[in-house]
Amino acid sequence: MPMVSEESDWPITYRHTSGAGPTVVFLCGYASDMEGTKALALEAWARDAGRAFLRFDYRGCGASPGSFEDFTLADWRDDALRVIDDLVTGPVVLVGSSMGGWVMLLVAQARPDRVAGMVGIAAAPDFTSWGFDDAQKAILRTEGRLAEPSLYSDEATVTTLAFWHSGEANLAMAGPIAFDGPVRLLQGQADAEVPWERAVALAGLLRSSDVQIWLVKDGDHRLSRPQDLALLLRAIEDMK
Repeated sequence: MPMVSEESDWPITYRHTSGAGPTVVFLCGYASDMEGTKALALEAWARDAGRAFLRFDYRGCGASPGSFEDFTLADWRDDALRVIDDLVTGPVVLVGSSMGGWVMLLVAQARPDRVAGMVGIAAAPDFTSWGFDDAQKAILRTEGRLAEPSLYSDEATVTTLAFWHSGEANLAMAGPIAFDGPVRLLQGQADAEVPWERAVALAGLLRSSDVQIWLVKDGDHRLSRPQDLALLLRAIEDMK
């Protein structure tokens, strides 16, 4: 039986399942946490398969300490780097959901020798550049924060000007992406938040020749239905 370790008093709350590598590391989306459907499904799969798996909450999210609005994309990239550097031995397969797909690319850029493969789920790199219209940017500039209704919570989704600036300073798709390992991009064509064409653009920038886009015609942004989860597991098992 794989061992699961967890520390809530570490600067980042995590759950680490021991097993064979490469370790699968789940990177949450914006304002999400490690208790989501996909993260829990991956943990259950890892236990059954005897695979090493790590899920964690960025600072200010979920069970990790801090206030959400105090942190930015660069902070959450650094959180991912810290858990990989301090908790994981050997190579990793990164699984990035939505904003986690952006963090995934930044981690691969910072630790090219550690990342064996990547799986993006409705990956949303650079969404500060394409995800806000002029009116929203004006509110960010004048008020310092933008609060909008959430599709997934009763609470508003808040974006801070600091986060927006951090995103613009850490764009991942400004040019070719120097990664040579396998990449699988899962993308719903009914995704109301990330246009499916973004996955095509990302695939075109990746240097690797082992890049596949798996389009789900009726898939939404979450891609968390049973059939979507089955596809996700196939993608991870496809990492050679």
